[in-house]
Amino acid sequence: MSRSETDQLVDEIEQIRLRLADTVDELVDRTNPKNVARRGVAGLKAKFVDEQGSVRLETVVPLVVGTAAVVAAIVGIRRLTR
Repeated sequence: MSRSETDQLVDEIEQIRLRLADTVDELVDRTNPKNVARRGVAGLKAKFVDEQGSVRLETVVPLVVGTAAVVAAIVGIRRLTR
């Protein structure tokens, strides 16, 4: 193996090592609990607020109505059982 072939191999190995380091850093960042929580909150917020900051009524109204129905059902059941 000539000196230039050896140098090429060393360069190639160094490039592979750098790509692998980048990949590991990305995986660590992706699995960081704070980042996972941040993405979860952002995803949940996106369901209820649009890009302009306005409330998404098509999502909020059914949730409010459903919650009110559950509360009303619980109150009704409690009154019947007393």
